[in-house]
Parts: sequence; structure tokens; C-alpha cells
Amino acid sequence: MNIRLYYPNSIVENTTELLSKEHTHYVVNVMRLKRGSNINFFNKEGEWKSEIIFLEKDRVEVKFLEKIRQGGPLSKVELAICLVKKIPMDNILQKATELGINKIIPIISERTEIKELNYERAKKIIIEATEQSNQLNPPEISEIIKLKDFLKNIDGTSKLLFADVNSRESLKAEDFKESKSLCILIGPEGDFSTQEREKILGNLSVKPFSLSRNVLRSDTAVISAISLVNFINDFH
Repeated sequence: MNIRLYYPNSIVENTTELLSKEHTHYVVNVMRLKRGSNINFFNKEGEWKSEIIFLEKDRVEVKFLEKIRQGGPLSKVELAICLVKKIPMDNILQKATELGINKIIPIISERTEIKELNYERAKKIIIEATEQSNQLNPPEISEIIKLKDFLKNIDGTSKLLFADVNSRESLKAEDFKESKSLCILIGPEGDFSTQEREKILGNLSVKPFSLSRNVLRSDTAVISAISLVNFINDFH
């Protein structure tokens, strides 16, 4: 089995490194690896094959053998999501990562009931989803921001793709032309207020679009919207 672990620091071939406490626990107690076993470590610069050269209960040392994969360009798709309860939020973080999002921006709107996010837990979910989905770049997760401040920060180089339950418009490839980044905006479970919708639709960078005739839960809307944007962006 090919074990992949995220290693944020720089990796140099033919050097040795002691593993972190968390990685040591995983290697020794969860996977029960032995000396001589191989592990792949990755970060935005690429992926390296390594070998365990020393292993005890609380100390594991690896040697980085060779680079087996080069880092590639980052996705230009971002997700701005109004905070939801713990289980659907975990699901959103996991699925958005699997689908290759570059950045996740948690938002508070008028009807957002949840005001906090456990960042340690969120980062753990994101890194595990990156390891599992054979990617190199865990998405960045921003500080929580109020909707009005988020809208002020959108500049002309970014396209704001608003998944609007009231829209009947569909997304087209020309909607993305010359945009350095594409930011998908998904509202709270009770949708945005009338005033918030006006502010969103008044933004010069906005493109409202319809996701479904049905009313979707936030986590379903996230999967659907990212898949749609990825498809149009990749194949046109």
C-alpha cells in the first residue's frame, strides 16, 4: 500500500529526517510499519519516496530517496462558504479539498448560526483529504470573515460565481475569461437576506448562476458547484 504523508518543510534527496510526533505515532501504532518500509512525503514542491532507516516506539527516522513527482500549478478555483454545523462543515472541507479547491474562505452572514470554526480540526481534515486524493497542495483556509468585508475584498482580477437559488442562468466558459481566480460563493442554510443578495448582485465581479431546481443543502451545493466549475474550466 502506498502511504502518503504531507510534509510542509523543504525536502532534499539523500538527507535524513526525524518524523514529527504525530507522524511517528501514525507510522508505529496505526500502520505498524517496520524499518526498511517506504513512505511517500509530499508538499507543493512535489513528492518524494523515502525509506524508514530507524524505528522505535517514539522515534522514527527516514531517508528521502528520490523525487517521484514534480509540483504543478495551483487551481484557480476558491470556495467562499457560509459556516454551517460541525458534520456538514467537516464534509464541505473534505469534499472541497478532494475536488481540488485552492482556498477555502469561511463566511459569516446574517443567517449564519455558527460563528466559529475549529481551525486545528479543519486543517487536519484538509491534510488527510489531500493525502487520500493524491494531491500535493492542501488548500489554504482563511480567517473567518463577514460577508460585507468579503465582498469589499473581491477585486477585478477575480470572478465571483454566486450559486443563487433565484437564478435561472447557467455558467459558460466565457464567464471565466481573463479571471485570475474563480471564487464560488455558497450561502447559509436559510439563504442570504434580501439586503445581502442586493449587495452580492451589485458587485462588479459577480456572476450569478443556477445549480439546481431543487433546494440543496450547503454540503451538496458545494460538491455540485465545484464539480460544475471544474468541468467548465478544465474542458473549455
